[in-house]
Parts: sequence; structure tokens; C-alpha cells
Amino acid sequence: MKGTHEYRDDPRNASILIDINGELFPRDKAVISVFDSGFILGDGVWEGLRVHHGKIAFLDQHLERLYGGAKALDMDMPVSPQQLGERLYHVLKQNDMQDGVHIRLMVSRGIKATPYQDPRMTISPPTIVIIPEYKIALPDTVTNGIKLFTVHVRRGYPDVQDPKLNSLSKLNCITACIQATKAGADEALMLDPHGFVATCNSTHFFIVKKGEVWTSSGDYCLDGITRGLVIRLCEQNDIPVFQKNFSLTDVYSADEAFVTGTFAGVAPVSTIDGRNIGDGGRGPMVESLQQFYLALLEQECS
Repeated sequence: MKGTHEYRDDPRNASILIDINGELFPRDKAVISVFDSGFILGDGVWEGLRVHHGKIAFLDQHLERLYGGAKALDMDMPVSPQQLGERLYHVLKQNDMQDGVHIRLMVSRGIKATPYQDPRMTISPPTIVIIPEYKIALPDTVTNGIKLFTVHVRRGYPDVQDPKLNSLSKLNCITACIQATKAGADEALMLDPHGFVATCNSTHFFIVKKGEVWTSSGDYCLDGITRGLVIRLCEQNDIPVFQKNFSLTDVYSADEAFVTGTFAGVAPVSTIDGRNIGDGGRGPMVESLQQFYLALLEQECS
């Protein structure tokens, strides 16, 4: 397993068209400048998007987060959210894509006059790249679950690098992922600066205890779209849900655990740090929340 993003390669992806600044290129011709801010510095923001029945799920929420991140980085977007939405759908149309599609939308600050961090060295508008691929989560991911390992890499304070900012620079998550992989796990469980559970390196983390659903306070994790949807689904279905501080002691004794993300939706966690969670299989709460989420996805994309 490679976490919740494990997938089977689809031969159709070899011939996809990729959008760079509004122009379409074949996959092997889609390139950016070596002076691009994203390549040089990881200076930019991104979103992962899911396409279902020809519709991009929860697009407004994703674009709101993207443009909020660009504002925080003092990047002037060259297109409006509506124009960017139209560009996304144009890419799907040109690729004749309807279902089982994942889009990576990336925006860098633009091309630099020279390799240096100062934004005033940028000499072009932001670079906007749209990569659509046929990519779906493996069935085992949503049934058998994944293994987590608690790493030493922490989610830091917002005055160091705000974890709410979905930036192109993901080095702390990458180092966390490496440590978890070396430990034989699928993904990393990351703590906050105080030692409470924060999130995973690429998904959001939840536990179930005595019929209650717990997730972190949200102070040290990305404002996850799927995370927020699952919290709302709990509230709508009279499931007690709490955003709170809790420790690994609470985690190890949990009845169930699961993660959320745009790509795989809701996926169970079987073991953490070598300990089975519950009986080590998908529990009834996770299965219910998966059904609620799939129903919401159908409603959103009907």
C-alpha cells in the first residue's frame, strides 16, 4: 500500500491533455520554465479535485480555499474563480472525461528573473497548471484500511509555516511520509507542538470512541474540505462529533479510526504504531459515514 492515494495505472492517462495557463498540451509536451517559482521554491498553492458524473465535486469550496491561499501569499490571480472553473471544465471536455477522474490544480507565483526567493523578482503572472488523470482509490483502501505510524515531524505553529495554507511546499509532510514508510506504514500520523494528535501527512484523522467521533481541534491542520463535510454529516445524522485535543493514549484505545481526503473519501485505519484499532477491521461507524459521504457526493454531482 501507498496510503490512501494508492491507485492502478490507467493507460488512458498517457494521452491526456494538460492545461498550462489556458493552453492545452499533450502529457509529454506539458512543461514549465526552470525559472518558475513553483519549481525553484515551492512558492504557490494547489488543490486536489474529484470528478463524479462529469461534475467537479465541491468546486466552490476548493476554489475558495485556493484563492484564500493565494491572497495569503500576496499572489494576484490572473483569472477569477468563475473563469478558472470554466477552464477546469474545458480541460475535462477536451479530454472527454466524466468519471473516475482526479484533478491536480496548481498555481505558482510565476517565472523569476533569477533564482531568488524575493517575490519582486517575479516577471510573469502566476503559472496555472491543470492535470486531469483517470485515477480512483483501490477498493482495499476503503474496506481493509491503512496502517499509520506516529512520526517525530510535527505540525508547527502558524507563525512558522501556517498548516492551514495548502502551499506547494510540502517538505514537512514529505519527511513525515518518509519516516512512516521506513517504519512499514502507509501514512504518517502527525502531532501538534503540544503532543496532541493533529492530522496525517496527506489526510485528516478521526477516531471513534463509544459512539462519538473525535477529530483534532483544527488548529494545526489544513482546513480540509472532506473533513468539514464529514463533521457536517455527523451533525446531520445525530452522531456526536467533537473537534478537540486528544492524545495517542486516546487513539490506541479507540473503537475505530479513519481518515478523510478528496481522493479516497472516507477510509478506515486498521493499525497505528503496530496496535490494532478495535478489531483491526472496518467498523460500523466508518461504514455508515462512507455511505453518508457517497450519498452526499451523488447529491452534489447529480
